[in-house]
Amino acid sequence: MSADMTAVPTAAPAPGRRRFLTGGAAVLGAVATAQLWLPASAQAAEVPLPEDVFSLGVASGDPLPDGVVLWTRLAPDPLAGGGMPARTVPVRWEVASDARFRDVVRRGHTVARPSLGHSVHVDVRGLRPGRTYWFRFRAGGRLSPIGRTRTAPAPTASGTGGLRVALASCQNWQQGYFTPYADMLAQDPDVVLFVGDYIYESTPSATAVRRHEGSGEPYSLTQYRNRYAQYRSDPDLAAMHAHAPFVVTFDDHEVDNDYAGQVPQDPGKQAPDAFVDRITAAYQAYYEHMPVRATAVPDGPHIKMFRRLEFGRLARLNVLDTRQYRSDQATTQAGAQDPSMTMLGARQKKWLLDGLHGSGARWNLIASQIMMAETDLLAGEGKLWAYDAWDGYQVERNALLQEFRQVRNPVVLTGDRHLTMVSDLRTDYADPRSPVVGAEFVGTSISSNGDQDQAAFHAQWDPLKSDNPHWKLVDAHRGYHLFDIRPGGIDARVRTVSTVVEPTAEAATLARLRVEAGRPGVSLA
Repeated sequence: MSADMTAVPTAAPAPGRRRFLTGGAAVLGAVATAQLWLPASAQAAEVPLPEDVFSLGVASGDPLPDGVVLWTRLAPDPLAGGGMPARTVPVRWEVASDARFRDVVRRGHTVARPSLGHSVHVDVRGLRPGRTYWFRFRAGGRLSPIGRTRTAPAPTASGTGGLRVALASCQNWQQGYFTPYADMLAQDPDVVLFVGDYIYESTPSATAVRRHEGSGEPYSLTQYRNRYAQYRSDPDLAAMHAHAPFVVTFDDHEVDNDYAGQVPQDPGKQAPDAFVDRITAAYQAYYEHMPVRATAVPDGPHIKMFRRLEFGRLARLNVLDTRQYRSDQATTQAGAQDPSMTMLGARQKKWLLDGLHGSGARWNLIASQIMMAETDLLAGEGKLWAYDAWDGYQVERNALLQEFRQVRNPVVLTGDRHLTMVSDLRTDYADPRSPVVGAEFVGTSISSNGDQDQAAFHAQWDPLKSDNPHWKLVDAHRGYHLFDIRPGGIDARVRTVSTVVEPTAEAATLARLRVEAGRPGVSLA
């Protein structure tokens, strides 16, 4: 860590956070006493619910210029299926322009249904672009915590004021606390991009930093609900969800490690019909716990997650799904170079290319759960690839990178590796002189792999750097990436924490990187 980098104790809220929490507590106290936003008749009609019915907090997501998705789930007994009665429950919501709800700009009511785990997804519209709002829910005489969110800029906004995006992935409950979120909250991003492995399906371990609930891997809907509820109980994650909108997509551990389409990691142990049932349960629980629109309501073992979000004329964000439509992983180098192998599927690939070539945005961002740049794992002569990443789908990957030559400022934002890996994107990794067409930031994990042995990491990865000259930075600390996006360039910071095996940590900037508009590739600043 550089000497000029100020350590931030992630346990202590930043001044902005402290003001937000203190103001929120005051509002809750005042409203709980006066019950300001329900008439007496409506109060009397409410069937009382347990005091901790909002135990999973609140969240928002997928911001638009005029709206955002607001989320909560009624769950007084979150690790036992939720603990709600088997009936539909009325829920009221409010959005205000101030933290004390003196200026309520939108309000309404919805219902929490047992069929969706009493989750609530409110797609609020009619808001003003590029504004901060506060929101809350009420059900059964109980008030939720207060959430804070932000709409996207107006479609014509140039983006000169900038857009701050945090990139996160891979939060394994058993391997550590989610300490990076406390620092992320202090950095106050406009939006958080989470690119996969929100939960881990692994069995409980007695030697873990903190133990998974239950007695085995989740397979049923109730088991997946319990696992999500446990993760949602992390205080740093809950605080971040209540502070800024998330844009989410899933990778493999939300269902089953390294699954592909409807093929499990271990086909010999999971029968096809049983695995389809498992996918169905996993996708429903995912929807129930994420702030996404109704377009993502699952249809059995299918869920629509690839989508596009606009941030004025500054940035277009293409969110991929690299699990549902892919071919089963290759097992050989020849298989990885088979032209029939697909990561995206025909429909999603056409959607992506149309969105890239038709974009008028200054920056074209792609959220890809798995690494796109090559990772040659064999030092010296020859190649060795990890087939679950884009290296296992090389013909499609290389064709996509060729398309990048005609795309304005493409930048890929990725997770999965539990490492920071920042790379130039080239059209042909077999030819180190091939054109650089973009940049990729692979974010490290929030907690997965825990506090890694740095000596062991360097012994494993340093010998590979000469075989991967497109790598600009490789590191194994836990944390996240923070991007300040402006028309002229993207300034990136790799924010890392001192530990995830303790509930508090210090954070600092490990590295600063820069992508210049009109100059493909990335450089250390």
